[in-house]
Amino acid sequence: MPAIQRSEIALALNQVASEREVDVSVVLETVKNAILAAYRKDHPGTELEGYRAELNPNTGEAHIFKDDVDVTPPGFGRIAAQTAKQVILQKIREKEKEAIISDYKVKIGSIVNGMILRFAGPNIIVDIGKAEAIMPVSEQIPNEKYHLNQRLAFYLLDIKQGLKGEEIIVSRANNGLIEGLFKREVPEVAQGSVVIKAIVREPGNRAKVAVFSSASGIDPVGSCVGQKGVRVQTIIQELGGLEKIDIIQWLEDIKAYIAQALSPAKNVQVSFINEEEKIAHVIVPNEELSLAIGKDGQNVRLAHKLTYYRIEIKGKETPQVSEA
Repeated sequence: MPAIQRSEIALALNQVASEREVDVSVVLETVKNAILAAYRKDHPGTELEGYRAELNPNTGEAHIFKDDVDVTPPGFGRIAAQTAKQVILQKIREKEKEAIISDYKVKIGSIVNGMILRFAGPNIIVDIGKAEAIMPVSEQIPNEKYHLNQRLAFYLLDIKQGLKGEEIIVSRANNGLIEGLFKREVPEVAQGSVVIKAIVREPGNRAKVAVFSSASGIDPVGSCVGQKGVRVQTIIQELGGLEKIDIIQWLEDIKAYIAQALSPAKNVQVSFINEEEKIAHVIVPNEELSLAIGKDGQNVRLAHKLTYYRIEIKGKETPQVSEA
């Protein structure tokens, strides 16, 4: 076997053993089995019982034995060297992938920047830096248009066992994306002086975010909206400009909280609360009725998800002020 092949195998084995923290004896056994399979491929019909492969980890030299007789065919060293290198490189790739997956496991629940690489049926493959991730159709924003090389923020949802090993799952539809964007864009949220109490959304249409602060002098809603709305507008743009976001103040007083939850409707009066059955009766001026209910009932539906109360809304005539 040529010296360069011997040194390459020895070097690769050493790399696996020391740098990649793989048990070299396990790798050697795998390599020996692969070399034996390569021998059988070149000798069809050979039963491998009684055969064994030997590999010198220092020189990379391989031999085939039948019982105790060396039956290594001439020129087999080149085939053995190629086989050994392939197996070792595969082990290195597997270990590298394991290390990358471990890095991303600690990032589950955070947002990552990514670029759309390709479409795999209804699923989307995303480059997230050191690895590729999958965004299943269930995690896509329904009315968002995706295209190749598009750069977006993604929520790192999970790592699951797939057909090709562990797969990283990312999402654009999960509530965690909005929470992560607020942490990124609003220093008060990142520092914990403003707390996001709840997020409800219908991805691509509307979201409601309830925020709270116990710190004196901090307006939680104002902090999240930003001067002239710049902070929330940045988040809306990150969502493709499709999703309206209502930022409301979380309140312990359930009547006041329900009134807030029906934003952007104003002058909301919660006339009756049944705490046991979680029902709230609400009265709004007639001109605010459509806002309170929302298109196809969306606003009241999201307010229900936010407060856990079934909200029944009635309109009320606003008294006309006569001019003198």
